[in-house]
Amino acid sequence: MKEQKKVLDVCCGGKMMWFDKTNPKTLFLDNRKMDIEHLKDGSNFGVNPDIVMDFRKLNLKDNSFYLVVFDPPHIVNASEKAVITKKYGSLNSDTWKEDLRKGFSECFRVLKPNGVLIFKWNEVHIPLKEILELTPTKPLFGHRSGKTMRTHWITFMK
Repeated sequence: MKEQKKVLDVCCGGKMMWFDKTNPKTLFLDNRKMDIEHLKDGSNFGVNPDIVMDFRKLNLKDNSFYLVVFDPPHIVNASEKAVITKKYGSLNSDTWKEDLRKGFSECFRVLKPNGVLIFKWNEVHIPLKEILELTPTKPLFGHRSGKTMRTHWITFMK
């Protein structure tokens, strides 16, 4: 019998934050699949999730994972041809609040009791304060890295 995955990455993209991009404990999801292509910034990039699935509607059982990673797109209405969109995706300016609210809800739904959610957010377009208002669960702690990048790592526990 195949062992149940313990970790879920709901927006894996190119798995850029992962040291082991094929981690056997992890189920990698993304709402897109993209063959490796040479981008304008000179990089080769692809998106190869285990399953193509949208973070707003996870077709997964409740209370299934010990750890969920949620690194959604951080920019709003970027061109589909832009390098940043190909690498990170883009949020819709009309629906981003509801999309992220649904994403948080789904992440907490699939977490086991006392499970941990790691949330990554970059304030390039939307301040973290506005994002944290979208989840009823208060974070335990977090870390801000980089003055220009304004990337936040936030930890929640169910």
